[in-house]
Amino acid sequence: MFTGLVEEKGSVIATEENGDSMRLTIAGSRALEGIQHGDSISVSGVCLTAVKFNSEHFTADVMAQTLAMTTLGTFVPGTAVNLERAAQVGDRLGGHIVQGHIDGTAQVLSLTEADAWRVVRFSLPGGLAPLVVDKGSITVDGVSLTVSAVSPAPISEIEKSEQWFEVSLIPETLSVTTLGDVRVGDFVNVETDILARHIVRASAFSSTTPPQKDS
Repeated sequence: MFTGLVEEKGSVIATEENGDSMRLTIAGSRALEGIQHGDSISVSGVCLTAVKFNSEHFTADVMAQTLAMTTLGTFVPGTAVNLERAAQVGDRLGGHIVQGHIDGTAQVLSLTEADAWRVVRFSLPGGLAPLVVDKGSITVDGVSLTVSAVSPAPISEIEKSEQWFEVSLIPETLSVTTLGDVRVGDFVNVETDILARHIVRASAFSSTTPPQKDS
């Protein structure tokens, strides 16, 4: 479990393809403090398990499903990544509850510069649209963010394919995470709020379950 408060920017130093899986070696410093075998580390929002490590880098295996659902398959040596260690019991929850289980990827549609922040608009896959609300929480490449705007609920098939959400990034977020480097056309990993996922799932069952007959 994570909070979405990135501890540092790390970098990929090696990739090794193994059939339909991949082994990543990632350099970091703060995120490796106190690391032990089997620890979970969020890598640009994806929960990975450290199988080898030292004080300067760690190695993790990435399975086929993760490669298909995330941007990790595009990583090459030199790729910058956001790193966060798993939260400890008793820590302040400064962001929101983040599992590191990616729902899919989103594409940067536009960047709008303001005086002291940047507004970024991302595409939103139709299946995820019901899970994203204005002023709600969302995780983008492992960063806990507040949705500042979202497209209206679609009323046509065309609108379903044109869903989007926006976030407003403050200077701190732009400087300490990889989101300061994104450009139009880039893809990012997205994890929606776990509470929203449970509500939508429960609602789907309640709307299809026939009422119980009185005995």
